[in-house]
Amino acid sequence: MSNDWGEWRVALDELVMDVISLTQRNEVRELVERRLQQFKTLGKEGSCDDIFSELSFCILTANFSAEKGIAIQKAIGVGFLMMTQQELEQALRKMGHRYPQKRAEFIVKNRPLSQEICRMVKKDGSGKTLRDWLCKNVYGFGLKEASHFLRNVGFSDVAIIDFHIIDLLAKYGLIEKPKSLTRKRYIEIEKILEAVAKRIGIGLDALDLYLWFMETGKVLK
Repeated sequence: MSNDWGEWRVALDELVMDVISLTQRNEVRELVERRLQQFKTLGKEGSCDDIFSELSFCILTANFSAEKGIAIQKAIGVGFLMMTQQELEQALRKMGHRYPQKRAEFIVKNRPLSQEICRMVKKDGSGKTLRDWLCKNVYGFGLKEASHFLRNVGFSDVAIIDFHIIDLLAKYGLIEKPKSLTRKRYIEIEKILEAVAKRIGIGLDALDLYLWFMETGKVLK
């Protein structure tokens, strides 16, 4: 972060204005709103199988392409719950995943938690509290992966901090790129994103999609 508070505020204002300009583009805003509604519908109305599939997707996309993860999720379907670990590993390898063995292992180990995670998602609670529980109990989840999952099932109070977001914030001069993303640093960056979202009047879920669009030109999940 810049040592000059005034310069930092100017940088924050610049990012806020750039996101606001995106929210005023009808085609982008409609894409974001449609995606957010899909997330909320999944969390509230989706089956426990659907929610576990989304959890598995978020495990797959760690250090991997989101678009390829979406394609794998569609292809495997209920296999996240039904395939043997060996079958799942073979399917992931066939579809080009970078870490088929470890991801298959994580997904199979998480199956006993499926119903409990489903119940917790469907309660109206704090995303940050649930994120801490997920990080402690779900194989393959750190803060980023847990936040990604929670956003994708309708929570709006957690930030997904990946290299796209870090690069963007560094480009605006709001942070210096961290050598490693510790929990402390993750929370510090999340607070910056909370300040941006508050200024604009949107949730962290919407902000993430707008920032992703700024970096990639796409609104994925």
